[in-house]
Amino acid sequence: MFSKSVEKDFQELLQKYPSKRSALLPALYIVQREHGWLTPEGIEYVGNLIGLSPAQVTEVATFYLMFYSKPVGKNVIWVCHNLSCALRGAEEVIGHIEKKLNIKVGETTQDGKFTLFRQECLASCDTAPMMQVNDDYEENLTLSRVDEILEKLSGQKEG
Repeated sequence: MFSKSVEKDFQELLQKYPSKRSALLPALYIVQREHGWLTPEGIEYVGNLIGLSPAQVTEVATFYLMFYSKPVGKNVIWVCHNLSCALRGAEEVIGHIEKKLNIKVGETTQDGKFTLFRQECLASCDTAPMMQVNDDYEENLTLSRVDEILEKLSGQKEG
């Protein structure tokens, strides 16, 4: 289910915490990094590793937006639509991305490259409108800047 290096990551992780349960969130990140989302097998594995039932692991995982309970695209786009971003064009950005990628919020493109979500706040009000793409913030967005970002990501090699 996991590569030898990932198995090693789990064991090293457990050594960092006096209580195995404290390693739950980082262990879920390892599963998601390896599979792209929290597979049922990954949930079960983490539960066995830490001493929790799959239901207990799922309770925690579903509380946080950063954990995916179903497959997502290679590039996950979160567009902030809180007040600052809304006032500076977030809805226009969301609509533009939906049209450009031919998906709605919560959907993944057919080629599996993009998933689009809304986020209530990404804590970058002074650079509105903004979005998070994977682990990177893209700020002070214009529609042409959104196009550049999507084109760059579209041209990425698989792997």
